[in-house]
Amino acid sequence: MAINYSKLFNRRATPQSQAIPGSGQVRNSAGGYSWEVTDWQRLDRFLILGAEGGTYYIGERDLVKQNHDAIIRCIKENGARVVDRIVEISDSGRAPKNDPAIFALALVTTHGDVAAKTKAFANLSKVCRIGTHLFHFAGYVNAMRGWGRGLRNAVGNWYNAQEPRELALQAIKYQQRDGWSHGDLLRLAHPKEVSREHAAIFRWMLSGQDELGERTVKRKVNCAERTATYAAVGELPALIQAFEQAKAAKGKGEILKLITESNLPREAVPTEWLNDAEVWDALLQKMPMTAMIRNLGKMTSVGLLKPMSAAAKLVVAKLSDQTALKRARVHPMAVLIAEKIYAQGRGDKGSLSWSPVQPIIDALDEAFYATFSNVEPCGKPVLLALDVSGSMGMAKIAGSCLSAREASAAMSLITAATEPDYVIVGFSAAANGHGGQWGGGEPGITPVNISPKMRLAEVVKEIEKIPMGGTDCALPMVWARRQKVNVSGFVTYTDSETWAGNIHPSQALRNYRDQFAADAKAVVVGMTSNDFTIADPKDRGMLDVVGFDTTAPAVIADFIRSD
Repeated sequence: MAINYSKLFNRRATPQSQAIPGSGQVRNSAGGYSWEVTDWQRLDRFLILGAEGGTYYIGERDLVKQNHDAIIRCIKENGARVVDRIVEISDSGRAPKNDPAIFALALVTTHGDVAAKTKAFANLSKVCRIGTHLFHFAGYVNAMRGWGRGLRNAVGNWYNAQEPRELALQAIKYQQRDGWSHGDLLRLAHPKEVSREHAAIFRWMLSGQDELGERTVKRKVNCAERTATYAAVGELPALIQAFEQAKAAKGKGEILKLITESNLPREAVPTEWLNDAEVWDALLQKMPMTAMIRNLGKMTSVGLLKPMSAAAKLVVAKLSDQTALKRARVHPMAVLIAEKIYAQGRGDKGSLSWSPVQPIIDALDEAFYATFSNVEPCGKPVLLALDVSGSMGMAKIAGSCLSAREASAAMSLITAATEPDYVIVGFSAAANGHGGQWGGGEPGITPVNISPKMRLAEVVKEIEKIPMGGTDCALPMVWARRQKVNVSGFVTYTDSETWAGNIHPSQALRNYRDQFAADAKAVVVGMTSNDFTIADPKDRGMLDVVGFDTTAPAVIADFIRSD
């Protein structure tokens, strides 16, 4: 019997369990074949998505190790470029969490050349903007290297570069994290104070905090601990004095006066007063945006936020201030998580519960859209394809309570809210490829009845109705060709762990182009920080972007719109 060579070497329709001949594809974690992203692409994925929690196929430790190795290769190639990218993504608030950027910066200070290390130290304050960030950085570098002069100077400059009022706020708001205190860092860095006020704050950090028992863990460092003493000059800022008075306050009136007159943050208020609605009302008046979003459940549980209350109206007004949202670097995922938790009326941890106030839920929903960069519609028909396979249900975005499945649906709503002509579908494959979802019905495609007018809880319910199956990222293109749907852009939200189909996504796209639209484009929105993409790097009509990057929707629209 003659061999049918076209079945063995077919560049137009290759099963995903095999590599496209001559393509350079690699085996992915699910057993299928995809393209390997470059180390620089992986750097972006890590900076925005992190590796917390791992994925369905890759454990957290292995995923961190893979990203760690890719980042080091980038540092060895061009450490200064790595620093620029870290600062760009961190300083603009494009990532849900800042920890990946801090970790990557610590890697540069360890593995970079002299120029790269110098640049990393010079940009420390742009990445580590608050005390908690600095403590995380100290923990990372302490595990990687010793405390040389460059590192000590960088940490010392972090303290001296801040105005006394801001430094005082850092001192009382972020007193200790991960076993590190400001006193620990001052002893290691031993900065020369730039003013009498700085000297007074340093002295308080070194002695006042320790004597008051704020530092409970003694951090061992891999170098000789240095002593730091500062002359008894300069008066403590009013904020620190108010903090000390609050700890000794006997009545609520004293606490309210200190909050109102000295603008004490929540962290400076003794715990026994944090179940009082009046205290929270005083805090709310000047509460920073991120702190307010994080404490909505608590303020509702103590009775401050109620329907038609002045406090609820103030919260809604603050959430509606788009300028303030952007200035505070509020990431859309932070709003999304807050909306999900607040609407369910209980925290994911602990026993705290409350009755949600509907206008606040509505305001959070509107704030979600406002936190993305301005998007100009592409004005062309777009198919938004959500990978609802099993692996997407297991992976968590940046270690949050949101699965990649839920997050991709939320991200698709940004494009849906912008574009006049779109359709949203969910896809997963039965074991037999395109034979149907669980043996019957549509070929792995389920139209998703969601719109930007729906709340997140409603969207999640619709997504949860779709059965999970294997991953076949070619299904959207195959379905569009079979249904004769005119599409200018396919936007696929996936982890690229595709394996179940009889044709690769890039091949299905070319077949669609041949039959319907020669200029049809495809955007792959990577929802995990793994090593794979279904976007053919040699196809100029395919693009790989990072999920939950605040600039992603604008990049997607611009790519589909452009010639």
